[in-house]
Amino acid sequence: MDFDAVLLPARRARMLEQKRWYQRTINDALDACVAQHPDKRALTTLRVETGERQQFTYREMARMADRMAVGLSRLGVVAGDVVACQLPNWWQFTLTYLACSRIGAVLNPLMHIFRERELSFMLGHGEAKVFIVPKVFRGHDYEAMATALQPKLPLLRHIVVIDGQGDNSFDALLATPEWENEPDAQSILTRSRPSPDDVTQLLYTSGTTGEPKGVQHTANTLLANIIPYAERLHLGVDDVVLMASPMAHQTGFMYGLMMPIVLQASAVLQDIWEPHQAIALIREQGVTFTMASTPFLTDLSKQVAADEGGGGIPSLRIFLSAGAPIPGPLVEQARAALGAKIISAWGMTENGAVTTTLPEDDDQRAAQTDGRPLPGVEIKVIDTDGSTLPVGEEGKLMLRSSSNFGGYLKRPHLNATDADDWFDTGDLARVDEHGYIRITGRSKDVIIRGGENIPVVEIESLLYRHPDVLHAAIVAYPDERLGERACAVVALRAGATLTLAELRQFLENHQVALQYIPEKLHLLPQLPATPSGKIQKFKLREIVGNLSQ
Repeated sequence: MDFDAVLLPARRARMLEQKRWYQRTINDALDACVAQHPDKRALTTLRVETGERQQFTYREMARMADRMAVGLSRLGVVAGDVVACQLPNWWQFTLTYLACSRIGAVLNPLMHIFRERELSFMLGHGEAKVFIVPKVFRGHDYEAMATALQPKLPLLRHIVVIDGQGDNSFDALLATPEWENEPDAQSILTRSRPSPDDVTQLLYTSGTTGEPKGVQHTANTLLANIIPYAERLHLGVDDVVLMASPMAHQTGFMYGLMMPIVLQASAVLQDIWEPHQAIALIREQGVTFTMASTPFLTDLSKQVAADEGGGGIPSLRIFLSAGAPIPGPLVEQARAALGAKIISAWGMTENGAVTTTLPEDDDQRAAQTDGRPLPGVEIKVIDTDGSTLPVGEEGKLMLRSSSNFGGYLKRPHLNATDADDWFDTGDLARVDEHGYIRITGRSKDVIIRGGENIPVVEIESLLYRHPDVLHAAIVAYPDERLGERACAVVALRAGATLTLAELRQFLENHQVALQYIPEKLHLLPQLPATPSGKIQKFKLREIVGNLSQ
């Protein structure tokens, strides 16, 4: 694969001069862990459905990474190839990334909610050579889905199946043979290690163009975020990080997979969100830090408050919540129930966390703001003419960051970054007199449901294929737990009828991820539009919002 991370060369000299790029890779971090803490607990994982647990020391983790790296090379994977995985938070996810990094391959994590429609595009666009999936997870047969997709993807050579029984099983190909002891193993493990400027991660994000965009990151851009983030939150070698947010999201990948290794700390992974299990893990493993979207915080707080005896969770110091503003009462409830500091943050796949509140801040900051920029990040709020707005006024949020991505794969025209390295976030915000931001809306057409972006344009395009639909639009309506849910507003052709169940079945037949399907349907004789015919979504949001009250 020829990667076109075109945004990075112009920034490199400035980043090195400012010491914002650390010139390290995850390989360097893992090697340092083995040298300094070989027998320290590095990774503990829990499969909620089966109760299965797995644990690795740093020595064991490095050895397995080497084994799997040689195994991948036996499958024909070389530096620059893309290895895709559609995995829950299992140990195989972490080790697959470490193995790819040993040989210069690029990991493309894919959310386990994706189905044929999303996968066929992403695997084809990213030119994946290997696709690693579970046999079954939460009742869905991923092996069957991947096998059905393969004939349509000529570059996809291998499907590797965790818990598989055939020749393509993860154990048979990667985890069991002691590949690291083969005569050519050291040559394989040393000849193609990536530089800090090589693309190491390809992560797709839902955008406004109708198709996902492939975000390219290097070790330099990822660590430029992870290190200042950890320093701000006072995280270090003695911390234990729980990650129940999916590692196929930037949240889970950067702060649940990479950050513990960078800090020489310990990670605990939970594959299915279940608050009672999370509490047990936190107490048993001495978890000090976790990060997830607001619904996780709500669930955890309610579960702890309901537990007999209460008493909070003494080890947990910080719960960082991002993805949607935290309601004020929730900050108070969570603080009282958990005993942890509640931190508010905002970020993007393209940058990682951009702003956070500080551990030293008053609790109300987390309810009233989305934080202030991390070191290495500049922000400004501008009007439609590009002029910087004064404190307190709403406008387009722009950022210039050491962790800004390298560009969208094969789509440099969508990079939204100007000649001075300012990136258009697509969000509306205001900045207060202390430099804290508040996200106030979106200039881009995206709905965020429990931290998951819904690709509005893509789903709307599918609705227009329905024979009874004349006009359609999808807008958000508020939800106490998830922040937002999606409502389809539809004008039908004369004499036609449509129910929500029929709409859902139509989208399911088009192999759309279940989380992307609208959860409400509102029929109108016609949709409000401008004289030029553009649908006025602000009016639809008003209508749907009033219905939700």
